[in-house]
Amino acid sequence: MSAKTPDVVAAPDRQREQGRALTRLLPYLLIAPAVIALGLVLGGTLFRNVLISLQEFGRRQLISRTTEWAGLDNYVEVLTNDRFWSTLVRTFVFMAANVVLIMVIGTLCGLLLLRLGKRMRLVLSISLVLAWAMPIIPSTTVFRWIFDTQFGLVNWLMRTLGFSGYDQHNWFDSGLSTLTIATLLIVWTSVPFVALNLYAGLTTVSGEIYEAARMDGASAWRIFWSIVLPIMKPFFLITTFLEIIWVFKAFAQIYALNGGGPNRASETLPVMAYVAGMGQQQYGIAAAISVVTLLILVVAMSFYFRLILKQEKEQS
Repeated sequence: MSAKTPDVVAAPDRQREQGRALTRLLPYLLIAPAVIALGLVLGGTLFRNVLISLQEFGRRQLISRTTEWAGLDNYVEVLTNDRFWSTLVRTFVFMAANVVLIMVIGTLCGLLLLRLGKRMRLVLSISLVLAWAMPIIPSTTVFRWIFDTQFGLVNWLMRTLGFSGYDQHNWFDSGLSTLTIATLLIVWTSVPFVALNLYAGLTTVSGEIYEAARMDGASAWRIFWSIVLPIMKPFFLITTFLEIIWVFKAFAQIYALNGGGPNRASETLPVMAYVAGMGQQQYGIAAAISVVTLLILVVAMSFYFRLILKQEKEQS
């Protein structure tokens, strides 16, 4: 019997190596069509937006269909505008308040779903899904009715409880009260996402862990802090990340409530860009605001991505 040649011996090894390489590439090949489609749609739009931000693009240019390059003048005008910086601070404060409330209330609702019986869990789940599924503009309209000056439920309730000064009280007469109502609206529509996903994650945790903790005398807070939080840490990280993006780009709720008023006191960066573009027809300025907003969000999220990667390294 003759010995096998080195080429014959190496052939199966090469085939196995090619098979492993194909297995590693398979996930990327599967998502490639979606990534390419998103790149063409979103990338093209973003590129066009950046181009407009470098142009003097107003009503005259729109009518005459001319292109007048302005370089970085639009960015200089935006960054030297005090209104932009006050709006930026307002946007971050608004975002932080919303995300904290969403995560806290959503976590409490998710824990409540785990403890309720089947019937009450079903009722609460349906209620959460209905709030989550309601479109933005109809839900904003409902909140405007609730806080209506003349026939609003809140004014009627305050008068019924004996409080004075709520006869035709205008809840939209200041930026703070307008953003407070917007916060209630955004939290109401965002809590179901956190609650239902947390409940789904908690159902995968063995009940024996909770029983063992209770037998050791652990309180409900200790169980959450020492068991639920470490196990569900990836969920909390990625959900907080998604909620930051969702709230930061919130536009319809704020604009539909009061148009960014009164006197632009409830504007956030997305609303400011819309008002500059569609309201004042300064499309170059509006594009510059949107690009700066995107860059600020990317920089802020880079720190969050580093935290997520650090957590993954610690777990690996």
